[in-house]
Amino acid sequence: MAASGFTPAAAAALRSPNGGAAFLDAAAVRSLLPFPTLLSHLEAALPPAAIAVTAPHRQSFPVDPSSSASLLLMPAWSTSGGAASSGGPPYIGVKLVTSFPDNSARGLPGVHAAYVLFDSATGAILAAIDGTQLTVLRTAAISALAAKFLARENSQVLLMVGSGGLAPYLVRAHLLVRPRIRRCVVWNRRAERSRRLVEALRGEAALRGVEFTVAEELNQEVLGVADVVSCATSSPEPLVMGRFLRKGAHLDLVGSFSPSMRECDDEALTRGRVFVDSVAALEEAGELVGAFKRGVMAAGDVAGTLTELVSGGVEGRRSEEELTVFKSVGSAVVDLLAAQLAYETYLGGGAR
Repeated sequence: MAASGFTPAAAAALRSPNGGAAFLDAAAVRSLLPFPTLLSHLEAALPPAAIAVTAPHRQSFPVDPSSSASLLLMPAWSTSGGAASSGGPPYIGVKLVTSFPDNSARGLPGVHAAYVLFDSATGAILAAIDGTQLTVLRTAAISALAAKFLARENSQVLLMVGSGGLAPYLVRAHLLVRPRIRRCVVWNRRAERSRRLVEALRGEAALRGVEFTVAEELNQEVLGVADVVSCATSSPEPLVMGRFLRKGAHLDLVGSFSPSMRECDDEALTRGRVFVDSVAALEEAGELVGAFKRGVMAAGDVAGTLTELVSGGVEGRRSEEELTVFKSVGSAVVDLLAAQLAYETYLGGGAR
């Protein structure tokens, strides 16, 4: 069955004239990957895929060191060629990402991406997918999936730190898994961007009933009332100070993907139980790498991965007053699973 709003006719129109690879643009990806479906797919598929899929560490190449611009490659493939019994999807996938942090001054997104999906049995190209849209959806879905296990069920206040292209997706995804949230506060270094995002979110029919406001500062008054704090910035310096976080809060760190980036201070980490999307975060996340170097925590202090949370291998939130932290750097395994769902739904057969 085709995803809502994405008809078989629309799918046919996207196929190349010679019946070759499909092209799934941003609008198609949004329609093919609604959050409820994507969350369910990732929760079910992550544990077997963690075993059956090979995903080398992300390769990063500096394009313009003076501006921190970089090119990133993220490949993943089923270790058994996609055999049905392996638990892995029968695909090879590669995401190509450009990161240009200075684009914010140009009024452009800082990250662009393309995703190519291949048949793991023949090597044939199956689809070219808008990787930017795929990334924001899977990133927000992963944060929300972690919040399902780590954030308090009665969470009522969400603080969104950053107002870039990923921010509205993080807000929507968190509101889906924690529907008791009735207030969302947005902070950005440039307040006018926070105001634009707040006005846009207020205009969404699905978010009616949620109060959206702008925070001028990230101080105790703001951080001290937030039940869930989600950060999506490229900041090189800590923005969230651990001493201001309330007991029982859940901190979601999305923005940093290199040792030079850091969205929270050491106290935010040492006060809580820390989980990661994958072990790659231990080498790539600036918050963790720096904390290890400073000796304030060790890799063994990390409580577990998202896969372990989903599979029940580690316990999630243990009390109403426990502070939890989830750090994601992006996973090629998750990219592959999201691309699988988009492609198979596009074909009309649903996710296998």
